[in-house]
Amino acid sequence: MPLDRNAPQLPPVVLRAVPGADHVLTPDALAFVAALQARFGLRLHALMVSRTRRQERIDRGEMPDYLPHTRTIRQGIWQAAPIPEALEDRRVEITGPVDRKMMINALNSGAKVFMADFEDATSPTFANIIAGHANLIDYRDGTLEHDDPQSGKSYRVGPNPALLIARPRGLHLSESNVLIAGQPVSAALFDFGLSLFHCGRALAATGRGPFYYLPKLENHDEARFWNDVFLYAQEKVGLEQGTIKATVLIETLPAAFEMDEIVWELRDHIAGLNCGRWDYIFSYIKTLRNHAAYVLPDRAEVVMQDAFLATYAARLVKVCHRRGIHAMGGMSAAIPVKDDETADSRAFEAVRADKRREVGMGFDGCWVAHPDLVPVAAEIFDAEMPEPNQIRKPRQGWRIEPAMLLKPHQGRVTIEGVRTNVSVAIEYLAQWLSGRGAVPINNMMEDAATAEISRAQLWQWIRHGTPVALEGGEERTLTADWLGELIQAEIVAILGRVGPGGFHRGHYAPAARIVQEAATAETLPDFITIPAYDVLNALD
Repeated sequence: MPLDRNAPQLPPVVLRAVPGADHVLTPDALAFVAALQARFGLRLHALMVSRTRRQERIDRGEMPDYLPHTRTIRQGIWQAAPIPEALEDRRVEITGPVDRKMMINALNSGAKVFMADFEDATSPTFANIIAGHANLIDYRDGTLEHDDPQSGKSYRVGPNPALLIARPRGLHLSESNVLIAGQPVSAALFDFGLSLFHCGRALAATGRGPFYYLPKLENHDEARFWNDVFLYAQEKVGLEQGTIKATVLIETLPAAFEMDEIVWELRDHIAGLNCGRWDYIFSYIKTLRNHAAYVLPDRAEVVMQDAFLATYAARLVKVCHRRGIHAMGGMSAAIPVKDDETADSRAFEAVRADKRREVGMGFDGCWVAHPDLVPVAAEIFDAEMPEPNQIRKPRQGWRIEPAMLLKPHQGRVTIEGVRTNVSVAIEYLAQWLSGRGAVPINNMMEDAATAEISRAQLWQWIRHGTPVALEGGEERTLTADWLGELIQAEIVAILGRVGPGGFHRGHYAPAARIVQEAATAETLPDFITIPAYDVLNALD
């Protein structure tokens, strides 16, 4: 939210008492967050308004394209600042929420990097967010430990842990439990500010940070914003300029057209770009929502080796290697399956195939969602990438025209795909409202991005009268009324599985309502997590 930087700086007001707050929300830490908000709040607000205006132009028919006024940047011969030694080898990164036990397991997984995710993999209850920042402080101090009273197991960080990179929440989100001048503070500045204030100097002293993943940027103006935040923050906490290094997730369609420009704006602070594939699919639907020519088929048919996704991945590798930074592959959502050898084998082979594709394209590393998949991915990259990375292998032979970044996948919309979207959206959102951000559903690790795809596809199919293939071969047009029937059937199925008590404790009723409202709205809502956040705070 905006804040007048010329107004007297008021101390933040914390609205909720949660464990660990006295350790995290110290007066000096809050003052640092308030300084960031005072300096950058109005500018952030203007960037969010600019997003809205750009979407309005696309809705009217102005398709995304390369920017004519930045052609010299795209065509110029230049590179970003050198990558720190600690970040040279990132062949396997594991991601997950900032839950204490999960953080320890991820740090001990054998991955080169652990991304501690305050965004899509964490349900942002205030208790979860503060606990996550307390865990970062304990990681800094070497005291990140956990004793599980239920299992009796003890968890300790091993002698050679993964390098930790934090992902703050997106620029579009607010932290409603901390007010400055009566307005919620930016969630992005809150997470970045607290982590840098508490851990930045200590991580810099060991050469292991401070490093960040930046989510959901849409253009180079937003990259410039983050660069200016870094410059200001480094000066305030006493870090040498250029110490902060960031990897930008290219997970929005507009950003895919401005990769060079994003790297340019962050050239002293950037370490790589990442293929945030699930959010990217969601952004493709959201950005092109008004245009029937870009309707996508079932999510299962929107695969990385085809159409707009293949082009986007190729362009990311090309840009990164030309600019001397890492091209990071995306998340494999498949996870190990207990007590089902066939499904477990299928999941592992899916991960292998995905990682073979990535290393073959020239990616310098990849993501996995489960510790058991780290050695699987590492085996592929070790065999094909003997050096720490592949940055020196250029990909300049790939010529990528704007239309190629817009080419939709071909395929059918089926009743199975519709039901899967209904089920995943409701189940995930119910878990999110219960405080869990990374949820295994149908042998896949789902997070906020995949829930966004599910509800956005439902909206898109209704909006454009998409025919749905039924089991018997007939077709039926998806409508709001029919979606209501399918949601009702899903509620009945959930009741049969968990009973009335579990239904209410699991927050399935508000989840179903939020999904239905988002899927049948006149205009596709930007993010389902924004209305859900109000419900989350009410339930918390």
